[in-house]
Amino acid sequence: MSLLWIIVHQLAEIEAMAGSKKVITREEWEKKLKDVKIRKEDMNKLVMNFLVTEGYVDAAEKFRKESGTEHIDLATITDRMAVKKAVQCGNVEDAIEKVNDLNPEILDTNPQLFFHLQQQRLIELIRNGKVEEALEFAQEELAPRGEENQSFLEELERTVALLAFEDVNNCPVGELLDISQRLKTASEVNAAILTSQSHEKDPKLPSLLKMLLWAQNQLDEKAAYPRISNLSIAMLEDPSV
Repeated sequence: MSLLWIIVHQLAEIEAMAGSKKVITREEWEKKLKDVKIRKEDMNKLVMNFLVTEGYVDAAEKFRKESGTEHIDLATITDRMAVKKAVQCGNVEDAIEKVNDLNPEILDTNPQLFFHLQQQRLIELIRNGKVEEALEFAQEELAPRGEENQSFLEELERTVALLAFEDVNNCPVGELLDISQRLKTASEVNAAILTSQSHEKDPKLPSLLKMLLWAQNQLDEKAAYPRISNLSIAMLEDPSV
């Protein structure tokens, strides 16, 4: 990103200078932006990386046609999103079957992921009030894994603790029943599938935006310059002196 490069370059320049806070006008800033050349192909790859990683199938296909970027296997994205959606909806058993259909080695070689999926199955049983089935499942499927791994045992104990409270709102581990727990597990599965397909598990764009915010915060201490406060519209604001 040209803006990120400029900020880092500007920081280096200011570090070499002494004195009061530097003021950079909009005209100077925009000139610097124009001087930085970034290939359109690289920007297209960045956008496609985000669409594929996050699973926006239709948008990825449309963007591929419009931008002329390399061919992508849409079927793999669709299958991956089906797994993710199943976990997000609480259909964990279906998700496990779909993962095994995609690649059995994903769960065979990732005991932590498999445990977390089984843990999510237990959470769903508890959510649905199936107490006896939940206890039996915990004893048969999760307890043996807990005996082999201390962290698994601790997570199992936290999950089973849900059964001790009639009002989960007052339960110290009640967050396990939040939708955010499903999303967390779904993201873990999504990352594992991407890795198995030799894709990056996280999109590059959010990381670049975080770097941009960090760089702006660093430059704020040394200069007044046109900065971006709202990333959603990405408009430069005039420097406040």
